[in-house]
Amino acid sequence: MSKRNILVTSALPNANGSIHLGHMLEHIQTDIWVRFQRMRGNTCTYVCADDTHGTAIMLKAEERGVSPEQLIAEVKAGHEQDFRDFLISHDNYHSTHSEENREISALIYNRLKEAGKIRVKTVNQLFDPEKNLFLADRFIIGACPKCKTEGQYGDNCEACGATYDATDLINPRSKISGAEPVLRESTHFFFALSDYTEFLKNWTRSGPLNEQVANKLAEWLDAGLQDWDISRDAPYFGFEIPGEPGKYFYVWLDAPIGYMASFRHYCNSRNDLTFEDYWDADSANEVHHFIGKDIINFHALFWPAMLSTAGFRTPTRIHTHGFITVNGQKMSKSRGTFINARTYIEHLAPEYLRYYFATKLSAGIDDLDINLEDFVQKVNSDLVGKVVNIASRCAGFISKNFDGNLSAAPSTPLVEEFLNQRDAIAALYEQDEFGKAMREIMAMADKANQYIAEHQPWARIKEPGNEALVQNVCSDGINMFRTIVTYLKPVLPELAARAASFLNEDDLDWNSLEAPLAAHAINKFKPMMNRIEPKVIEALLESAKAEAETTAQAPQDGNSQAETDANSDNTISIDDFAKIDLRVATVINAEHVEGADKLLKLTLDLGDSQRTVFSGIKSAYQPADLIGKQTVVVANLAPRKMKFGISEGMVLAAGPGGSDIFLISPDAGATAGMQVT
Repeated sequence: MSKRNILVTSALPNANGSIHLGHMLEHIQTDIWVRFQRMRGNTCTYVCADDTHGTAIMLKAEERGVSPEQLIAEVKAGHEQDFRDFLISHDNYHSTHSEENREISALIYNRLKEAGKIRVKTVNQLFDPEKNLFLADRFIIGACPKCKTEGQYGDNCEACGATYDATDLINPRSKISGAEPVLRESTHFFFALSDYTEFLKNWTRSGPLNEQVANKLAEWLDAGLQDWDISRDAPYFGFEIPGEPGKYFYVWLDAPIGYMASFRHYCNSRNDLTFEDYWDADSANEVHHFIGKDIINFHALFWPAMLSTAGFRTPTRIHTHGFITVNGQKMSKSRGTFINARTYIEHLAPEYLRYYFATKLSAGIDDLDINLEDFVQKVNSDLVGKVVNIASRCAGFISKNFDGNLSAAPSTPLVEEFLNQRDAIAALYEQDEFGKAMREIMAMADKANQYIAEHQPWARIKEPGNEALVQNVCSDGINMFRTIVTYLKPVLPELAARAASFLNEDDLDWNSLEAPLAAHAINKFKPMMNRIEPKVIEALLESAKAEAETTAQAPQDGNSQAETDANSDNTISIDDFAKIDLRVATVINAEHVEGADKLLKLTLDLGDSQRTVFSGIKSAYQPADLIGKQTVVVANLAPRKMKFGISEGMVLAAGPGGSDIFLISPDAGATAGMQVT
């Protein structure tokens, strides 16, 4: 098999905050793939950088009384430490605020301009008269022009899913100052993305994307692409557009170019890597991006269109993953499940999380749930109870009875069977099917433990004449352990290093699996991994909650001081409570929700309208028992888009849970639609 030259990147973390478990999912996924490629003998270079530009960085630096350069340097140091502690093997970690990025961004822009792909347009944009700056969509909030839900951002509605221009918002206001924005004209520069619809229809189906992602992008492409605004007005922290004073590159223009800049920075320190060998249009080397599904449009539409026009190669493959939930819900600071990397590492070893993520990862883009009970069980059962247990069960007999020497040859076909699976395991790693790989490896561990249990070396060693059998069985177990840990090495590099020391080998390498260890001396076994105790998880969650409470006291980026103060605790004023519209509603239909463990789908008659509400009361009620009953519903709750549909309110219920969930029913005879006071 010919050796490959591969450049790999992870999406750039923003310099506006700490690394959390969501970031770590992506970097762990990337790192596993990179370590696997290196084990296979391929040249695999892994670069990344902090994404440092934009209004948010500028505002946070202003808030702290430091320069943006000081802020991003401080944040970068913290990010790099977090990644090191999680065993992420970056070859180079750079910054988008670098000379390399400035130069390549200007080069690409000028080539786009020379190709006639930069268009100048006058745009109407909302302007904050108090802060004296134009507002990006995420710094404007108001009511959705379609469903009228309050508190929506300036580009899309989280309640009904509508997309719109910020100028369409009802009663918009600046998130920065709270002022009412005014409309002003400005000259902006656009990349002619609308010219690339046919090119991208072909490119997205040419192999760089999995089918699920390509199908999603086809929806955009079939609708036709719009030109992409790549400029922002001063004041703005970023790179000024060449020849255009007061105009800056939009952060998403130079952020992906940061991949190229980080690689060039690394090449400048090496004699064996050349930037052009990887980025020239005709390069035979590979470029792989690992990203979340939320930024696929930038990487699979804007990015290849720019690269191809500027004379650079397009990505070989874009590996895409879903989002993280914790115990089935979005990460939450109030519940202590919004966990920063630093908080985790203060309580638990990085390899526990690396393994757990690996068991969840696939080539698809479904969201991944961290169930903390499942996390503890998987680590304790799989890694401690199965994998490490193989070595601990066998090593003592070899050391005590055979001077640490293994048998001259395996005595079970399982040893060869495990070795022969290396190509199948390699294919799963290559295809991002880490979860399937972990299941196959743990199946081997089950077989190995069963083999040892069946032969009972602890009992046989007490019987004269069984020495050879015990040596063979324990040697077989240690060889199976060696193979299993080698397969796990991309995920668990520290465990692999400890195993190599125990096995008296320099390193565990994929190619060394051509043959088992025979007539080989091993070292004395030392504990390699400890069980997770439930109290450690409790302490982790308490720390996460405490950290959330601390950070809630300081103004957050993009928030006005009034909003921050309102969010610093869970109390509300009587005026806030008066805004809640409680109505008596009649249940006119109720049904089970396919695929949901706790939800019932209720159709409610409020007198003047009907609503569909999903309610987590399945454990307490059968649908037929609810029809005709009356309950109280929060009628002015913003519609919530759920996996199963849109929920248009909230039914009030109480109780300890399980079968004891009680609808808060009004007096018999109450009229549907009546307001509750």
